Amino acid sequence: MRRALPVGPVASALLAAMVLSGCGIRATTVPVDVGPAPSRVSCDTPQPSGQNGVQGFRATVELVCGSQLVGVERVIPVPEKRAGLKDPVALVAQALLEALEKPLSAQERDAGFTTGVPDQLRAEAPRTGDPAGTVRLSRKPEDLPPVALSQLVCTLAGNETISAGPGRPVTLGGPDTDPPRTWECTEAVRSRPESVPTLGEIARPTASPGATAK
Repeated sequence: MRRALPVGPVASALLAAMVLSGCGIRATTVPVDVGPAPSRVSCDTPQPSGQNGVQGFRATVELVCGSQLVGVERVIPVPEKRAGLKDPVALVAQALLEALEKPLSAQERDAGFTTGVPDQLRAEAPRTGDPAGTVRLSRKPEDLPPVALSQLVCTLAGNETISAGPGRPVTLGGPDTDPPRTWECTEAVRSRPESVPTLGEIARPTASPGATAK
């Protein structure tokens, strides 16, 4: 039986719109003819655990198991505001990034899970003129290892605070002045996360939240 987690005022204000859902990065160049995960790993998703007295929310983070992405439910601590990062979307993205970067539990490792998201990757505040919902990163998204980018996009796409709906595109930018780009998560990319395209579509400043530029 799961115990209810305490959720304080900060968590309530930031995360009221968040829901746990799967994510369905859409790419036309990704092969879809793939087989099941190798039988040598179980990929059994462990039950989420939390620390008593810690404010947090439940979310699904995408880890790698059997060369595929598999969603694992985690208890995510509510992120603390830091200088220059007060945007609710960026704060939630930072919390999910930290969950992807943290060392895996012994149970997750035994089940065959790994993560390719590099340490010290951070979410940053959007720039003036960015489409609503844009998440800026401390590195260019297209410079990340493909598997790490797939993990990140699929994790963010499963969060309504960031993607405006399960499976909707997410808009990511780097630390420079280059315009952000949209990225989508599909079952094809979940099956072959190393095949994520190196470039997404440029997001226009007038685009609505989660919309893909045409």
